Amino acid sequence: MHAFWTAALRPRVLLIVAVLFLPLSAAAQTYPNRAITLIHGFAAGGNADVIARIVASGLSERLGQPVVVESRTGAGGNVAADRVAKSTPDGYTLLIIAGGHAISAAIYNKLPYHPVDDFQMISTLVFFPFVVAVSKESPHGSIADLLVTAKTKPGTVTYSSTGVGTTPHLAGELMASASGTQMVHVPYRGGGTPLNDVLAGRVDILIDSLTITAPQIEAKTIKGLAVTSLKAWPSLPGVPPVSATLPGFDVQSYHSIAAAKGTPTDVVERLNRATREALDLPSVRTRLEQIGNVVQPSTPEALRMQVSQDIVKWSKIIADAKVPRQ
Repeated sequence: MHAFWTAALRPRVLLIVAVLFLPLSAAAQTYPNRAITLIHGFAAGGNADVIARIVASGLSERLGQPVVVESRTGAGGNVAADRVAKSTPDGYTLLIIAGGHAISAAIYNKLPYHPVDDFQMISTLVFFPFVVAVSKESPHGSIADLLVTAKTKPGTVTYSSTGVGTTPHLAGELMASASGTQMVHVPYRGGGTPLNDVLAGRVDILIDSLTITAPQIEAKTIKGLAVTSLKAWPSLPGVPPVSATLPGFDVQSYHSIAAAKGTPTDVVERLNRATREALDLPSVRTRLEQIGNVVQPSTPEALRMQVSQDIVKWSKIIADAKVPRQ
């Protein structure tokens, strides 16, 4: 009797097991089957927003689903990061991670998420420096001129950034520290407001990406005094590096893509492959390069290592420069 029931039930048991595992396999095979949200933490029109929209168009083409860009501003990108860290880990909510993600981990005493362990890294996208610029009406024609004013009139020179704990913020702090000067930090949420305030004379110095500054330099509405990369940047050959005045100065950043911790491995692989394919599309690569970026995808493991190492690097820089922790 026992053998009979075993033989009779075995096919049904196997069928039930197969049905139970079918949805997981089918989900992996059909990802994505609906729209994906790509979140960044800065204002519309800023560098992160522009890059996110260019990349989203390429991802949409490669994945066959809409990729919708969403801005969640606040705390230098931390609001957006927290939103994605706490999202369902299914690959439908992605984050644009800026270089400032690692700086936040170094400068903030406490974050509502772990900057590495709460994320599944996907790939880097682009690398770029920042430009130190002033309005065309400014009396300063070089970084050296500007730093003389900052030294002789402490606390009177103001500089913009896209938020506390962002790379432009730290670039300004490092310039002040390396030159023994005092400058006043004016944080924004990104977008075009910092540029507008510099043009209007409300802030002295703009520290922003080539996306924002290069068109204005070409139009001669602002003067590019320096780039923050160690050497002159290819797309702005006429603008010297800060290192020509402050030897060794080198601040560059990047944008990358991540998802929530626990995102399935096959979904991560699909997203990494789609990102590489998207960045190879002429319509995507050319547009990213035109606004001053170096396109450079990576493996998820390489991005995880990059963020981890950057946290260590910026923690030391912040301590050495005596930048107040938040």
